[in-house]
Amino acid sequence: MLRTVFTIGLFAVLGLLALKIVFGIFGPLMALFLFLAVLALKIAFVGFIIYLILRVVSPGTAQRIRDRWSGSSF
Repeated sequence: MLRTVFTIGLFAVLGLLALKIVFGIFGPLMALFLFLAVLALKIAFVGFIIYLILRVVSPGTAQRIRDRWSGSSF
């Protein structure tokens, strides 16, 4: 019975060690991913605002930009 308690304790400690290693490695990667995602959203927002202003000021140019980025449909 004492051996079972020690075995469970050993697995608990190994599990905590494994979690520390996993989150120690994936923590900075997750932070980098979130940073890049927020940066991409900011760039997309600025592009949308520029396109919206361009659409109000010059609809023809906005249509050409939309046609260029949408591509040709088959």
